[in-house]
Amino acid sequence: MQTLHVNGYDMAYLDVGEAQGAPPLVCVHGSLNDFRIWGCVLGPLTTKHRLICVSLRHFFPEHWDGKGNTYSIAQHVDDLIAFIEKLDAGPVDLLGHSRGGHICFRLAQRRPDLVRKLILAEPGGELDATLDPEYKGGPSPLLARFTAAAGKIAAGDIEGGLEFFVDTLEGAGRWQRLPPPMKQGLIDNATTLIGQVRDGRPGFSKADAQSIRMPTLFVGGANTKGLLPKVLHALAAHVPNAKLALIPNTTHPMFEQAPQAFSEIVLEFLAG
Repeated sequence: MQTLHVNGYDMAYLDVGEAQGAPPLVCVHGSLNDFRIWGCVLGPLTTKHRLICVSLRHFFPEHWDGKGNTYSIAQHVDDLIAFIEKLDAGPVDLLGHSRGGHICFRLAQRRPDLVRKLILAEPGGELDATLDPEYKGGPSPLLARFTAAAGKIAAGDIEGGLEFFVDTLEGAGRWQRLPPPMKQGLIDNATTLIGQVRDGRPGFSKADAQSIRMPTLFVGGANTKGLLPKVLHALAAHVPNAKLALIPNTTHPMFEQAPQAFSEIVLEFLAG
């Protein structure tokens, strides 16, 4: 593990593999995860690329207490911009999963000069009225459930809150079936959900999607349910130069469930 000091914060990251003539691939984790989540794809992806896997502000190895106002999409975008600039490795390839996909999307929108190719694996977020004809305004049912999970965590019921969160995304009983190492990673980052429900992140708009100009790959689990596939397909339909790949028999953590298939899709896209 290494750290890079950006915006007054020591951002932890893993730097694995060799460039082999390609720009580094910067990988950004999603909610309740950290740089360890990419462990299952380090082998196949580093056959062709140098991987830089970051842990965002307040995620493991930090143990945050959930207090303060330094956890937000805006803060994480600012940190990631400063991190890439400090790497001084030219435009990078950028891969984000879930909430990390939202962060990567906003970075690409704001600083396209820093990104050569963009990969968004079921980016988290919501759609506004320009992309969702059923948009009604106000907090979504998904945010309401996340807020309930965060409330349990803030009250000290870590496992109860995480069970509610995971089962909301993956279906009833999923938390109980998770292997202990996966559970531990979520437990290590549990308090970040308290910050996340205060994000106030804006919904994706058609203008947002149309502003993304670099080649973009959207990746989804073919069996993912709920809002995530809706966001995935809406953005893929409106981002210019976009490709969409669905991995059979997987859900939201598709790169953990099918690491070889995920890696092959990513490597083909980066090589094209």
